[in-house]
Amino acid sequence: MRVSARLPIDEILTLIRQFPESGCFWVAYSGGVDSHVLLHALSAVRESLPGKLGAVHVDHTLHPDSGNWSDHCRSVCANLMIPFQLLPVDARAAPGTSPEAAARDARYRVIAEWLPPGDVLLSAHHQDDQAETLLLQLMRGSGPRGLASMPIRVPLGRGSLLRPLLSVTRSVLLDYAQSQGLQWIEDPSNTDTGIDRNFLRHLILPVLRQRWPSASASITRCTGLCAESSALMDMLAADDLLGFPETPARTLPIPALRALPVVRQRNLLRFWLRRQGVRPPSHRVLERVEREVLKSRTDASPRVVWGGVEIRRYRDLLHLLPVLPVPDPGYRMDWSLDKPLRLPAAGGILTARPGIGTGLKASASVQVRYRQGGEICRPSGRNHHHALKKLYQERGIPPWERERIPLIYVDRKLAAVAGLWICEPFQARAGEAGMEIDWQPEIPALFPRGRL
Repeated sequence: MRVSARLPIDEILTLIRQFPESGCFWVAYSGGVDSHVLLHALSAVRESLPGKLGAVHVDHTLHPDSGNWSDHCRSVCANLMIPFQLLPVDARAAPGTSPEAAARDARYRVIAEWLPPGDVLLSAHHQDDQAETLLLQLMRGSGPRGLASMPIRVPLGRGSLLRPLLSVTRSVLLDYAQSQGLQWIEDPSNTDTGIDRNFLRHLILPVLRQRWPSASASITRCTGLCAESSALMDMLAADDLLGFPETPARTLPIPALRALPVVRQRNLLRFWLRRQGVRPPSHRVLERVEREVLKSRTDASPRVVWGGVEIRRYRDLLHLLPVLPVPDPGYRMDWSLDKPLRLPAAGGILTARPGIGTGLKASASVQVRYRQGGEICRPSGRNHHHALKKLYQERGIPPWERERIPLIYVDRKLAAVAGLWICEPFQARAGEAGMEIDWQPEIPALFPRGRL
């Protein structure tokens, strides 16, 4: 099989050979012309690849013909004698969410979960796709990192993602497909100019090319320069972060952050958030973080929320947290202590184990509640009762954590604060049967959203 002279197959192979230890190179095969060309061209030179060649197709189940498209992709792979993997996914968008963004996120999520360790996903994104992406980012007011658009190589799941066609134009791919007599799928949504990317593709970029024929190539060079600028900004942020005192996970010391010039504060915050696996907030949200969190009083409890995460302040620390459901302060649950108790609203799990002279005095059952305010406790070993609020403050427990800590009641009296204190007179004495109460909080992970 002859590979078209216009398709830079040697350049493509050079990029792929950056992964000499890969077990398999999986073409992200939608059935459209771009991915079909990549799959077809690589099948002709598969002996030159440092690993096996396969194809993976994601069925978004959004279009009535999606099943037929999957069958077409399977048939093409069978004819080329290439292993085929089908991954169905529910890509329906939540209310208020872009259908295109929802489909993209669902696609990458299911592939990242499936991709075998060390394998490489090959995407057929090309130079014109890159130009469209930069213009989209420009319209969104993105900075250098956003304007860098699609990186050529990034980690993905347990493997990697490579875009070997970013220097190739759409016209070259179409020429190859026609010269080889390829049959591909035309998604009817690709002509809908109500979709932003299609609007740029069909109405804006052709006009730009009439005036500047090399517009796509120029835009691609711009993305490369933006990528370099973004890398330098990351290096600066990493150096700034090295000078910070050590703090608990997912926190930053506010005095050290405020000691930086404002532009470096913002740069470090964006860098740090990406390190935590979180998509950085918009410029407007970042200004709220500066104004409402960093500049707030040390005794204030400000909160800024975006994208399923939130930033809070407690004393001199900035905290990054997942948005959690608030426990019902009226919650009441009798617990016999003989089996684990799963608490509602991601509250975690309570367990109890018997002991002698330790823990809570043995009791047939207890009641589990959440804080309502005004609770008092005399921790074992102290001479006086204290308000629970004061005890929490002494331990440096942030307010948003206090409302999630289970309280153990015996005979309608506060007997223990899970994981923290046994209140007198409920402490088991020497030789006395007791129950060790263990609480495992259930804190959801921050969901990574990398630049794909």
